[in-house]
Amino acid sequence: MIAPTLPEDIHQASERARFLRDELQKHNIAYYVHDAPTVSDAEYDALMNELQALETRFPELVSPDSPTQRVGAPPVSAFGSVTHRRPMLSLGNAFSDDDLRGFDTRVKRALGMDLLAVSLTYENGVFTQGATRGDGTTGEDITINLRTIKSLPLRLHGGDVRPELIEVRGEVFLTHAEFARINAEREKTGEPVFANPRNAAAGSLRQLDSNITAGRRLQIYCYGIGETRGYRPDTQSGLLDRYRAWGLPTNPYREVCGDIEGVIAFTRSWQDKKNAMEYDMDGVVVKVNDVRLQEELGALARSPRWAIAYKYPALQVQTKVEDIVVQVGRTGALTPLAILAPVSVGGVIVSRATLHNQGEIARKDVRVGDMVVVQRAGEVIPEVVRVVFEGRPADTTRYVLPGECPSCGTPVALPEGEAVTRCPNAAGCPAQLQTRLEHFVSRNALDIAGLGTRHIAQLIEAGLVKDPADLFYLKKEDLLPLERMGDKLADNILGGIDKAKKTTLARLIFAFGIRHCGEKGSSILARHFGTLEKVAQASADDMDRIHEIGRTTAESVAAFFGLPETTTMLDKLQRAGVEAAGDDSAPVSDHF
Repeated sequence: MIAPTLPEDIHQASERARFLRDELQKHNIAYYVHDAPTVSDAEYDALMNELQALETRFPELVSPDSPTQRVGAPPVSAFGSVTHRRPMLSLGNAFSDDDLRGFDTRVKRALGMDLLAVSLTYENGVFTQGATRGDGTTGEDITINLRTIKSLPLRLHGGDVRPELIEVRGEVFLTHAEFARINAEREKTGEPVFANPRNAAAGSLRQLDSNITAGRRLQIYCYGIGETRGYRPDTQSGLLDRYRAWGLPTNPYREVCGDIEGVIAFTRSWQDKKNAMEYDMDGVVVKVNDVRLQEELGALARSPRWAIAYKYPALQVQTKVEDIVVQVGRTGALTPLAILAPVSVGGVIVSRATLHNQGEIARKDVRVGDMVVVQRAGEVIPEVVRVVFEGRPADTTRYVLPGECPSCGTPVALPEGEAVTRCPNAAGCPAQLQTRLEHFVSRNALDIAGLGTRHIAQLIEAGLVKDPADLFYLKKEDLLPLERMGDKLADNILGGIDKAKKTTLARLIFAFGIRHCGEKGSSILARHFGTLEKVAQASADDMDRIHEIGRTTAESVAAFFGLPETTTMLDKLQRAGVEAAGDDSAPVSDHF
């Protein structure tokens, strides 16, 4: 290929670079959005090579919307946070025609008649920032990774309207073919494979090294809108038409229905067609089309009243139970898992399924050697639906949970009135400590990236970590001997641990993994009490009087803070310099 002759004059170079950027963007939209390429790959590569050469000779010509900026950037140590101008809400679900009719009734009465959500900010037509949904209010800044998605325009292309600012809401996904390619490569290099396309897409978006993201062919569909200045859609369908005119990819399979029966007909038409799609599809989103009516309907705490997700029944397949093993959770719960002959369920290979508890095993009479029906619904762990009793082997025996914890050997107990058998050795059970630590460092808790299951297990085995507070006392020399631990990863982990010393009270309470106290309960307690001292000193009666905190949660939280080992852990956290800020409207302590 003959190298292009580059202009020597900066003004000529600037004009040529602008022309090349426009041409490449047109070709990208034609190829990735409209599936109608207008030039050959060789012609496209020639234009890209010329632009790269120009930007190399004249670095001042590099712009944020240049197609050359998709290839990835130097790795970052951690993602920054982004506060959404308007909250990113999740959708309620419908599982039947009657659920849809109920949604329709609620909408009319009010009016008087998984996939991975992201927010994309365009300012004066140029893509400037991208973020995850996060908790709906604050997400992670993943701009450099979103830039690698080739179907996503770095500058809005056509149309007669160019808003001053617009937050575009979209969903990132992987096709089945790309998911298979990524896993095949990971198997070759000895890396663990991804469980499903959603996990693979999420892992790709949260790569600290955007060059890895760039090597995975992520795709995106845009479907919603957040804050906007200079443009206001009248209808949902009009918004999607506008997005397409701007070069933003949208799902082509949509329809404006005249009534709820039309909606039901549409969902039924996709019952079988969805299985032929090149990506996972577990339902259809139904929205009120008129934006003015959307605003009138408003939203609940976590979901809009004007939209709902209709979910199709879970896919079911048959396979063999090869073994039954027991998993010990962070609260001591013993969960039996069926080890299955690997089987594909909706494009995902399933090799284990939850049996829930001893009562469920007995009710379904699941035995090793049985053929069973397995289903997988959304992100839920696959479960055994029923046993295929015809042809059951004659030598099978009923399964009963062990009388001792498989991790620490402590006799297990089934508390009166409960269905779940538990190991009571909270302080000394390695399995409970392992899962508590995994929860403590997880994304919605203290978000300490890099400390995976294997590393945590090695830290426990070495006696370096006996409770979550010990993480804040780790040194680099403690981490380097761990398997697959390099100098850079150790620095990143220690940086994440240091960053986690400044957290919110709600996150810290949630990170403790207190039974019956999830994210919502943690947030309510943080907002009410304001400091960890006050939460720790509160009685069950004090907490029971709080709106939305029930008696069970109140007793569980009070019992947790009453344990001697909890007092020890809180003291270590204080000495390590961990600070938890409370709600803005509540008093905040500088320490525990």
